Amino acid sequence: MGKTAPSQQLLKLVCHMSRRLNREWTIFRSIEDGAGQKCVDLFDRHNGTFGFEEFRKDPEDGGSWTPVHYFSGREFPNADEALRAAKEAVAWLRDVI
Repeated sequence: MGKTAPSQQLLKLVCHMSRRLNREWTIFRSIEDGAGQKCVDLFDRHNGTFGFEEFRKDPEDGGSWTPVHYFSGREFPNADEALRAAKEAVAWLRDVI
């Protein structure tokens, strides 16, 4: 398979944005499980805080990413703390990273 075009990468990133994520937040890392059915997005906010959310992709949802929990409301002072908290909260993530 070839590389994904930048416009398709952007579309994929935008698709990760759920109603639970503010569109002004910037996703700086998206980590998928080995099967491509779960992912965790790490993001920063304009107020200088960081956060994360877990998603799943189900065929009945048309392949779109669906939020699994309400982690996005938690705030962390930096990206490392957000990642640490995500690894504590999302069991499968520890096996991927």
